[in-house]
Amino acid sequence: MQKRAAAKLTVAELERLLQAEFPELFNAEYGFVIEDVWLGGCRVRKRFDAQSLRPGGTISGATMMALADFAMYVAVLAAIGWVPLAVTTNLNINFLRKPAARDLLAETRLVKLGKRLAVGDIGIHSEGDDDLVAHATSTYSIPVLEVK
Repeated sequence: MQKRAAAKLTVAELERLLQAEFPELFNAEYGFVIEDVWLGGCRVRKRFDAQSLRPGGTISGATMMALADFAMYVAVLAAIGWVPLAVTTNLNINFLRKPAARDLLAETRLVKLGKRLAVGDIGIHSEGDDDLVAHATSTYSIPVLEVK
């Protein structure tokens, strides 16, 4: 197995910064967990919450879209450092199969990391099942940082 390069921010650093900057999103109740980061990617989890179920017993598309966006944000920040004003400019998602009523895992791979844009590929699956339940691609805009 090829060794992954270290990210600019560790899991602990990202957790601390996200809890301080986005407490409404990154908290125990919301259920996002950063499991691993490396230069060019990450693995994150959305803990199962029965409130995310829609009629028919499937996890809502909105929940999977939020997980994909969070995973991309974490991958970008891990690669470039703490630039909280990086924003989503595009997110495309394909729902492939009904996810199980379990935690969802998302793994992101940055396909391109430039000075102004980052493009990523996100695969989402139910815990304990390797088959993808959703596949997303996303582009993030990276702001120009002013040097003072």
